[in-house]
Amino acid sequence: MEIERLSAQAAWQRLAAGARLVDIRSPAEQASGMAEGAEALPQDGILENPAQLSQDAQILLICQRGLRSLQLAQHLRTLGFEHIASVEGGTEAWQAAGLPMVSGGLDADFLARYSRQFRLPQVGIDGQKRLQNARIVVVGAGGLGSPAAFYLAAAGIGHLRLVDADVVERSNLQRQILHVDAALGQPKVDSARARLLAINPKICVEAVNARVQADNVTELLADADVVLDGADNFPARHVLNDACIRLGKPLVYGAVERFRGQVSVFDAGRQPGIAPCYRCLFPEAPEDAPNCAEAGVLGVLPGIVGLIQATEAIKLILGIGEPLIGRLLQLDALAMRFWQTRLRPDPECPACGASG
Repeated sequence: MEIERLSAQAAWQRLAAGARLVDIRSPAEQASGMAEGAEALPQDGILENPAQLSQDAQILLICQRGLRSLQLAQHLRTLGFEHIASVEGGTEAWQAAGLPMVSGGLDADFLARYSRQFRLPQVGIDGQKRLQNARIVVVGAGGLGSPAAFYLAAAGIGHLRLVDADVVERSNLQRQILHVDAALGQPKVDSARARLLAINPKICVEAVNARVQADNVTELLADADVVLDGADNFPARHVLNDACIRLGKPLVYGAVERFRGQVSVFDAGRQPGIAPCYRCLFPEAPEDAPNCAEAGVLGVLPGIVGLIQATEAIKLILGIGEPLIGRLLQLDALAMRFWQTRLRPDPECPACGASG
């Protein structure tokens, strides 16, 4: 016996006559709006416990376009559900027919802006809300901070604090994509804030025109969920590292030089003795380490590294995947080759070791 396929209008009439309309889409899909009168029972829950649907009631299943509801109806028929039908064209057809919809409780901007992201099962509506409530400190609005901040803002990180004391120079524009020619001479944090709010006016961007130093680092990082290191010198990185250990903040590290880059996540403050810190890798500043002005850097390289940093920061906020804790990811852009080096905490580390 074939499954009955109802038009949206026919389903609306059956609903008015007492049928049970069940929206089987995921919570993220349901949040974008549901047919009025529909019950939210995602497909996975029904498959796990079909008994929540009465075999005696007339059940109308609706999904997004009608395919999943038809397949689920066919499965339920094998379990003894005889009074079951599928809504042809799903919720899209329901809307196209001008039938009433109800809001999923979220504003239209949230739903439209982040729809591709919260449809991921690893993110969902709850995960997107976590991003919305997150605070990330981005130290450096230059080569690494530019791509990282752009994508963190677009991803919906609710509060970004940018810390940098430099002004925009023409030599920056080859790689520091937050800035434009018209911003020459402006503080980088002000230029960056304007661009970030242009892409996502729903977030808060705090511009701090200062250098990270021992006397201000605690105040800058105290309320952060994640700290992203886009600094360009070893003293600043050591100050950041030591403060993150003391405050229990994960530090997403990145660095570039010429055609090479590297990324890691240092979390010794929350995982002492298990996760290494930046000083486990660089206890002291190398005497011969050149900066970008001296050694040069391929303009696109900070973009690659900064995007990886942003990815790691988002994973940390959501608690998903495998962060680069205890691993140093390295990149050679000329060979387009990535490789990893295992990092272990140094018992003699001056910052996180037993004698630190």
